[in-house]
Amino acid sequence: MNALDALCDYFERLDAGNLAELDAYYAQDAWFKDPFHEVTGAAAIRAILKHTFAKLPGARFRVTRRFPSTDGHAVILWEMNFVMPVTRQPTTIRGATHLEFDHTGKVIRHRDYWDAAEELYARLPLLKWLMRALARQAAAPL
Repeated sequence: MNALDALCDYFERLDAGNLAELDAYYAQDAWFKDPFHEVTGAAAIRAILKHTFAKLPGARFRVTRRFPSTDGHAVILWEMNFVMPVTRQPTTIRGATHLEFDHTGKVIRHRDYWDAAEELYARLPLLKWLMRALARQAAAPL
Protein backbone atom coordinates (compact mmCIF):
# COMPACT_ATOMS: atom_id res chain seq x y z
CA MET A 1 0.00 0.00 0.00
CA ASN A 2 1.43 3.40 -0.92
CA ALA A 3 1.46 6.45 1.39
CA LEU A 4 -1.67 8.01 -0.17
CA ASP A 5 -3.69 4.80 0.09
CA ALA A 6 -2.59 4.27 3.69
CA LEU A 7 -3.52 7.84 4.59
CA CYS A 8 -6.94 7.56 2.92
CA ASP A 9 -7.56 4.33 4.82
CA TYR A 10 -6.66 6.15 8.05
CA PHE A 11 -8.98 9.06 7.21
CA GLU A 12 -11.87 6.64 6.75
CA ARG A 13 -11.14 5.00 10.13
CA LEU A 14 -10.39 8.30 11.88
CA ASP A 15 -12.18 8.92 15.15
CA ALA A 16 -11.42 10.23 18.63
CA GLY A 17 -10.01 6.87 19.64
CA ASN A 18 -7.23 6.61 17.07
CA LEU A 19 -5.84 10.14 16.92
CA ALA A 20 -2.51 8.87 18.28
CA GLU A 21 -1.96 7.08 14.95
CA LEU A 22 -1.65 10.46 13.23
CA ASP A 23 2.11 10.44 13.84
CA ALA A 24 2.45 7.44 11.53
CA TYR A 25 1.12 9.55 8.63
CA TYR A 26 2.19 13.15 9.38
CA ALA A 27 5.65 14.61 9.83
CA GLN A 28 6.18 16.24 13.23
CA ASP A 29 6.44 19.70 11.59
CA ALA A 30 3.56 19.19 9.11
CA TRP A 31 1.60 22.31 8.09
CA PHE A 32 -2.23 22.22 8.08
CA LYS A 33 -4.79 24.75 6.88
CA ASP A 34 -8.57 24.65 6.61
CA PRO A 35 -11.22 27.43 6.61
CA PHE A 36 -10.85 27.85 10.40
CA HIS A 37 -7.25 26.96 11.27
CA GLU A 38 -3.66 27.29 10.17
CA VAL A 39 -1.21 25.37 12.33
CA THR A 40 2.18 23.69 12.20
CA GLY A 41 2.95 20.42 13.91
CA ALA A 42 1.35 17.02 14.25
CA ALA A 43 0.36 17.82 17.84
CA ALA A 44 -1.58 20.92 16.72
CA ILE A 45 -3.29 18.97 13.93
CA ARG A 46 -4.23 16.26 16.42
CA ALA A 47 -5.68 18.95 18.76
CA ILE A 48 -7.89 20.29 15.95
CA LEU A 49 -9.17 16.80 15.17
CA LYS A 50 -9.75 16.10 18.87
CA HIS A 51 -11.84 19.28 19.10
CA THR A 52 -13.76 18.32 15.95
CA PHE A 53 -14.68 14.89 17.31
CA ALA A 54 -15.65 16.42 20.68
CA LYS A 55 -18.03 18.85 18.95
CA LEU A 56 -19.25 16.33 16.35
CA PRO A 57 -19.35 12.89 17.97
CA GLY A 58 -19.70 10.17 15.38
CA ALA A 59 -18.30 12.31 12.54
CA ARG A 60 -16.87 10.19 9.75
CA PHE A 61 -14.79 10.94 6.65
CA ARG A 62 -15.20 9.14 3.36
CA VAL A 63 -12.68 9.59 0.57
CA THR A 64 -14.56 9.68 -2.73
CA ARG A 65 -11.69 10.23 -5.22
CA ARG A 66 -7.89 10.17 -5.21
CA PHE A 67 -5.60 12.03 -7.57
CA PRO A 68 -2.00 10.97 -6.93
CA SER A 69 0.94 12.47 -8.78
CA THR A 70 4.55 11.44 -9.22
CA ASP A 71 6.04 14.53 -7.54
CA GLY A 72 4.97 13.92 -3.93
CA HIS A 73 1.65 15.73 -4.22
CA ALA A 74 -1.89 14.38 -4.23
CA VAL A 75 -5.45 15.65 -4.12
CA ILE A 76 -8.33 13.81 -2.54
CA LEU A 77 -12.04 14.54 -2.62
CA TRP A 78 -13.94 13.67 0.54
CA GLU A 79 -17.18 13.85 2.45
CA MET A 80 -17.55 14.35 6.18
CA ASN A 81 -20.81 13.04 7.61
CA PHE A 82 -22.04 14.14 11.03
CA VAL A 83 -25.10 15.28 12.93
CA MET A 84 -25.34 19.09 13.07
CA PRO A 85 -25.43 19.95 16.82
CA VAL A 86 -27.77 22.95 16.43
CA THR A 87 -30.36 21.36 14.13
CA ARG A 88 -29.78 17.67 14.99
CA GLN A 89 -29.94 16.98 11.25
CA PRO A 90 -27.64 14.55 9.43
CA THR A 91 -25.20 16.70 7.48
CA THR A 92 -22.57 16.11 4.82
CA ILE A 93 -19.74 18.50 4.02
CA ARG A 94 -17.88 17.94 0.76
CA GLY A 95 -14.36 19.15 0.18
CA ALA A 96 -10.94 18.58 -1.31
CA THR A 97 -7.51 18.28 0.25
CA HIS A 98 -4.16 19.03 -1.34
CA LEU A 99 -1.43 16.91 0.24
CA GLU A 100 2.34 17.00 -0.05
CA PHE A 101 4.42 14.05 1.13
CA ASP A 102 8.09 13.98 2.14
CA HIS A 103 10.58 11.37 0.91
CA THR A 104 9.50 8.97 3.70
CA GLY A 105 5.82 9.13 2.71
CA LYS A 106 4.68 11.37 5.57
CA VAL A 107 2.44 14.38 5.01
CA ILE A 108 4.29 17.70 5.25
CA ARG A 109 1.49 19.93 3.89
CA HIS A 110 -2.27 19.42 4.23
CA ARG A 111 -4.59 22.09 2.83
CA ASP A 112 -8.35 21.56 3.02
CA TYR A 113 -10.63 23.35 0.59
CA TRP A 114 -14.32 23.51 1.39
CA ASP A 115 -16.91 26.26 1.42
CA ALA A 116 -17.81 26.99 5.04
CA ALA A 117 -20.55 29.41 3.94
CA GLU A 118 -22.39 26.92 1.74
CA GLU A 119 -21.55 23.70 3.54
CA LEU A 120 -21.97 24.88 7.13
CA TYR A 121 -23.32 28.38 7.79
CA ALA A 122 -26.13 28.20 5.22
CA ARG A 123 -27.53 25.16 7.06
CA LEU A 124 -28.10 27.05 10.31
CA PRO A 125 -31.64 28.47 10.51
CA LEU A 126 -30.87 32.15 11.19
CA LEU A 127 -27.76 32.31 9.03
CA LYS A 128 -29.51 30.44 6.20
CA TRP A 129 -31.86 33.39 5.68
CA LEU A 130 -29.00 35.90 5.83
CA MET A 131 -26.83 33.89 3.41
CA ARG A 132 -29.68 33.68 0.88
CA ALA A 133 -30.31 37.43 1.14
CA LEU A 134 -26.61 38.18 0.60
CA ALA A 135 -26.47 35.78 -2.36
CA ARG A 136 -29.47 37.49 -3.99
CA GLN A 137 -27.76 40.87 -3.60
CA ALA A 138 -24.50 39.65 -5.07
CA ALA A 139 -25.97 37.64 -7.97
CA ALA A 140 -25.85 39.09 -11.45
CA PRO A 141 -29.28 39.67 -12.99
CA LEU A 142 -30.14 37.10 -15.65
